[in-house]
Amino acid sequence: MASVSGMAALIRASTESETFDLAGQNVMTITNTIQSAFSEPLPLHEMIRITFVTGAGKLGRQKYNEGAAKAVTSTLKELGFEEDRGASCVVECAGSFKLQHDTGKNLKTVVVFPKILKLDVTGLSVNDSNDGASQSLLKDGSSESMIALSSMTVFERMLSSKCPSWSQKKGCVGAIESFKSLLQGLDQNLMNGTPLSDAEQEFYDSVSLESLEAKESCARKKMQEQVEGGKITQTEREVLLKQVSERLEKVQNEIAESSTKPKKIEKFNCAKEKIEQRKALLQGINPKPPHQLRHESEIHKLLTEMAPLQKLEEESAGRLLSVKETQMIGRKIEIEQQIVDLEEASRGWFEDDDFFDIRVNLTREAFTAKHKLSKKKSVKKTTPAVIPKWVTPGQIKSGASKATPKPKKAKQQGASGLFAAMMMDSDSDN
Repeated sequence: MASVSGMAALIRASTESETFDLAGQNVMTITNTIQSAFSEPLPLHEMIRITFVTGAGKLGRQKYNEGAAKAVTSTLKELGFEEDRGASCVVECAGSFKLQHDTGKNLKTVVVFPKILKLDVTGLSVNDSNDGASQSLLKDGSSESMIALSSMTVFERMLSSKCPSWSQKKGCVGAIESFKSLLQGLDQNLMNGTPLSDAEQEFYDSVSLESLEAKESCARKKMQEQVEGGKITQTEREVLLKQVSERLEKVQNEIAESSTKPKKIEKFNCAKEKIEQRKALLQGINPKPPHQLRHESEIHKLLTEMAPLQKLEEESAGRLLSVKETQMIGRKIEIEQQIVDLEEASRGWFEDDDFFDIRVNLTREAFTAKHKLSKKKSVKKTTPAVIPKWVTPGQIKSGASKATPKPKKAKQQGASGLFAAMMMDSDSDN
């Protein structure tokens, strides 16, 4: 590879995750940097994360070229990279990238998981995946692999911890159904005399149809128990109600079409009754909030640390930063990436983006509410005590106003004058 310089050289020399700020760079410079840095795999054994800051919120927007993010992503696509919103810092995500944009953070980034020369100690290159060697049908460590290959006892534990919501269990059932279909297809190929590839043979020998059917039955039973126990979210409840309503409408149409067939009508009426009972059950459920992110406490700690740094960035807009302030803003960027990583690490199996975004937003909202409450408490603690308007003699202390003795003096003079007048009247009577 031709020698590279500048930011591209720093990227290729990276041995751990790094962040590069593209402020002040034009589209052509950014394009050249990305091409030089990622045109060939990085000489690494482990995955790292390369983060490019491509934009900011309202206060820092003028620092970045409007086409910065597009220049990065389009160049990466030309080099064979793929966008993957669920990508994380693992070797399986080599050659992918994702955009991060959070208006609450006032930051836009493109996170790149570069192609690397070696995936493991064997030295197998990422770009050598099509060298004729057979690839496994199940990716090592993936949720699909763990579901297909686990024992029944382990599967039940995983279903509870990795798929706590009804929708995630539904996704698990979908994965098992795809395994069954694949296994049955391989079985049919063998019956037709078609030889299996090494990967297909490995899958066929490792997974049994009986085991998959038992796991599917277990997952469906857990789904039913979850619905009957009312442990579903508002979104899940709406999905189930829509399904039930569609089934009910279909049965009603079949009853109308079978008016001359008493046996069919009886069968459809029985089905209709069960569907109506299920609909009534769903309508009576009080939806539960989505479960918290697994790393919510760590995320809240980072958000707390970031709050003063966010304030500094807002207050320093339009002026030069000191060395210390620049370091603090750099720490803010690191915290933001750590939060994104913790959020992604909290994503459950078979959890779609919409449902996951709801949980992420709830975590942010919980922190905001907690932060506002703590600020109110601190304001109450710092409010100075006010001396009551009406006080008892014991409440007035040595720091009271110097004007207070004057009324007392006047009051004493008035009392003595009245007593003297009374004495004079008494003398005159004598």
